[in-house]
Amino acid sequence: MATSREDMKNENLTYRRYEEGDTEWSSLADKIFVQDTSYKCPTYVHRTPPCQGSCPSGEDIRGWLDIVRGLEKPVGDMTMQEYAFRRSTAANPFPAVMGRVCPAPCEDGCNRNEVDDRVGINAVEQFIGDSALDAGFKFEPAAETGKKVAVIGGGPAGLAGAYQLRLKGHSVTLFDNHETLGGMMKYGIPGYRTPRDVLDGEINRIIDMGVEVKMGVWVGKDITVEQLEKDYDAILWAVGAQAGRQLPIPGAEEAPNVLTGVDFLEAFNDGRLQLVSEKVVVIGGGDTSIDVASVARRLGHISNIPEKDRPENVVLGHTAHDVASSAKREGAEVLLLSRSPIEKMPAAQHEIDDATREGVEIIGCVSPVEVIRDDKGRATALKVIKLEEDGKTPIEGSEYEISLSLLVSAIGQGGKLDGFEDIGNERGLIDADANYQVPGKPGHFVAGDIVRPHLLTTAIGQASIAVESIDHYMKNENLGKRPKVDKHHFDLLQKLHEAGLDPEEYDHSSAWGTSEENFAVHNFEDRAKQEIIPADKLFLGHFEYTPRIKREEDVPSSDDVLGHFHERMKGLTDEQAVQEAERCMSCGMCFECDNCIIFCPQDAVYRVPKKEQTIGRYVATDYTKCIGCHICADVCPTGYIDMAMGE
Repeated sequence: MATSREDMKNENLTYRRYEEGDTEWSSLADKIFVQDTSYKCPTYVHRTPPCQGSCPSGEDIRGWLDIVRGLEKPVGDMTMQEYAFRRSTAANPFPAVMGRVCPAPCEDGCNRNEVDDRVGINAVEQFIGDSALDAGFKFEPAAETGKKVAVIGGGPAGLAGAYQLRLKGHSVTLFDNHETLGGMMKYGIPGYRTPRDVLDGEINRIIDMGVEVKMGVWVGKDITVEQLEKDYDAILWAVGAQAGRQLPIPGAEEAPNVLTGVDFLEAFNDGRLQLVSEKVVVIGGGDTSIDVASVARRLGHISNIPEKDRPENVVLGHTAHDVASSAKREGAEVLLLSRSPIEKMPAAQHEIDDATREGVEIIGCVSPVEVIRDDKGRATALKVIKLEEDGKTPIEGSEYEISLSLLVSAIGQGGKLDGFEDIGNERGLIDADANYQVPGKPGHFVAGDIVRPHLLTTAIGQASIAVESIDHYMKNENLGKRPKVDKHHFDLLQKLHEAGLDPEEYDHSSAWGTSEENFAVHNFEDRAKQEIIPADKLFLGHFEYTPRIKREEDVPSSDDVLGHFHERMKGLTDEQAVQEAERCMSCGMCFECDNCIIFCPQDAVYRVPKKEQTIGRYVATDYTKCIGCHICADVCPTGYIDMAMGE
């Protein structure tokens, strides 16, 4: 349906395809009426949409949105919810978790931003994940191959690696040095962002595939690397970055009440830390610093706190808080400092907005200079200096002190490689090549924050690539070169097979043309592994201005935040999820709008017979009628048609 005149008045709506000044054809005759001399005819080209191109896990986002909206139909009696779940989890086994906490780089890349507002990809992903948990969907491993892999680390990378390995039929033993699985998803993110029943449900679904788990085991201490090399065909290192970075300024190392964000959140998430001090200062600017500040606001403090109950003693493992003491809690004053201007902080904008609503004061463009300590060695203030708007250049003479009772550094993370230091590098991380092998260590592979601390979705995507490499390695196959656009792509041949529409066997005899033959899919080209389709390849005028359906959120005010540990993110209903999925523009894939058929002046473009149709195989061209006028390509909303046949 075309965009209305009213919507065209909206200043945020881009509805034209061409550049300013491109208002007329240079010659209608040349462009249309005598195009029988053209050597270009339409071909149907599948490309990667920018949402998927921006997704570190490489999910087929367009695919599962098309399933939720009803465009791509399930096979057999499978429900839409299950079919979408299967497509989503081919790349990422944690849709319910990621739909809640991922900062959604996919939404930043969404071409719908050029029309009105991004598609709520995270919201629909949460719908898929929650529906799967409610329905009890399970994963099925492939037939056993007889190969055994040791996975070191039970966080997002290790669990995703174990999942992908079981999908290939390889046996997996997972080693973790904690009491429970989850890694940063459990110990680094508060439960009001990742509800524990949701997280545990998605973890248990992986373990139920037949993954052997050994908890409380530190590889390199409790079992040697050499023993693992003897017992297993390959090793996947997914140990995460468990060590927080301390502030590199005078006084920080010596003060007992200066902590790292990693240690602070782990103590909170395993239940030991239930109170903070009266005035908490957090240094950072990323999502971890926001979590620390928000947790501190929720925990509050008590007056005249006993020495043993000081938060630093709890975080460092010397003691644990008595739950009863929480009855005396009062609100804590929490200040977050960032070198960046607030509008350029690396944390997700909605997390910054939520923290501000909860009463966290945020100051940008300052840098810590020195920790001021009292005669007992405790930090009492932080000296800072103001920075220019670039977040780098100090302003001379602008130093001042901020009083505090607890200082938390959330400025980065590193690895804990005790017992396997020879695998690490000088930065306390583990190097990886393009295939996520450990250089110079045959049979050793690596994924997750221990390669480079980043997003959960990045760790999951790296694990998937590492598992492909492990699979090739154990089969003695060449690992080869990774594709330019390295994602979990839609495969038309697989879809045709699923729908019972496999091409006929080809006897490899000489054949002139394939348009009348059934051994080939004619006029279709798959460039998804080479190209991401930009907005200027689309016909944006096709799309109506449609507001995004936003999830409800339970974000407390500063007056209500104390003790508020309810889940923040409320899911979409079935109807809302379908409506939001319908906003997807299906970039790079036909979504069956019929524009090319309706506007073709020669009736050269036609629908594939209904019994042969499937997603990606809806229209074709009769090249005996086509005159190369390119109208079909101009009116294709999704950029699926190229005037390229014959080039």
